[in-house]
Amino acid sequence: MNILHTIDSMHPACGGTSTCTAELVKGLRSAGIRADILCRTAKHPGFSPLRISPRLRQELHGRKADIYHTHGLWLDVNHATCTHARQQQSPCVISTHGMLYTEALQRHAGLKKLMLFLFQRRLLEQAACLHVTSEQEMQHVKKIVPHSRIAVIPLPVAEPQQEPEITPHTTFRAGYLGRLHPIKNLESLIRAWGLLQLPNAELLIMGDGPECYKESLQRLAEQVGAQGITFTGFLRDREKYNALASLDVFCAPSHQENFGMSIAEALLCGTPVLASCHTPWQLLHEHHCGSWQGNSPAELAEGLLAYYRLPAKERRLMGRNGTSLIRRQFGTASIARRMLRLYHYLLGNTSKPDFVHE
Repeated sequence: MNILHTIDSMHPACGGTSTCTAELVKGLRSAGIRADILCRTAKHPGFSPLRISPRLRQELHGRKADIYHTHGLWLDVNHATCTHARQQQSPCVISTHGMLYTEALQRHAGLKKLMLFLFQRRLLEQAACLHVTSEQEMQHVKKIVPHSRIAVIPLPVAEPQQEPEITPHTTFRAGYLGRLHPIKNLESLIRAWGLLQLPNAELLIMGDGPECYKESLQRLAEQVGAQGITFTGFLRDREKYNALASLDVFCAPSHQENFGMSIAEALLCGTPVLASCHTPWQLLHEHHCGSWQGNSPAELAEGLLAYYRLPAKERRLMGRNGTSLIRRQFGTASIARRMLRLYHYLLGNTSKPDFVHE
């Protein structure tokens, strides 16, 4: 079997979408499947907001695959992949990566509404299957394309190449990791931290975004008297995992997440997670590895205070539970096997898996 994955960029700064695509392809290759990734590079420059790349299109047209799997929506590489797959009469899978959530569609709403009308809805309807990461995301996708075939398969979570090293610290340490963007609701996290005024405590905000937005968050911290906040900038690889493992609690206050890769990475590192109920992580309560709750400043403050008061022994137990959960349900090999079952089903080689909804 020959699978071609396409995505606009594999740069680490693109966040979880690029990371999980690389990890999925790694898992497929380990299972003996030929799987490749085609994306824009320096030799495939793009132009316009859609990042149209004639060179990438030319290279795509030279490829023949049994299954085409494109990651994301709206951009030229996604449109070109769907079109090429149809011309080749090969199945095309589209991973929507949270881009059809109501909150996501509200950003640049006029342009996205026009694109849905002109081509994107048609491409979604013509795809052999749409891949989502949770039941929650599936409901949002069905609002746009109610009759499409949808597969619910979580994203694979990569194991760190080395065991994280925890830097000794005597403070209570909370943290966030991800893009600095309004949808992540960092304003509420900072306001919550200001409400608490915890002694001997620090909050790490790990990630990057537009400089003007970062400065607005720093000003907010000053305005609400939130002490002990450090903006670390973008972290990756070993530095990222070491930071996650050093936390007493990881905070994910987002207004919307289709998966939340940083949540899974924190759990893998043995750190309990306080996640917004706008993320698909109800499992945190069920497996005693975190909390799934509201994301207002008052609710976040209450949740953080609970972890601050929790004995270190109990936090470590929650951390072990989280590590076990991720390795059992979200490991690369396990997710790759599920995706491979989907591919075989689309090629007519096996019966319908229970995670496919038609």
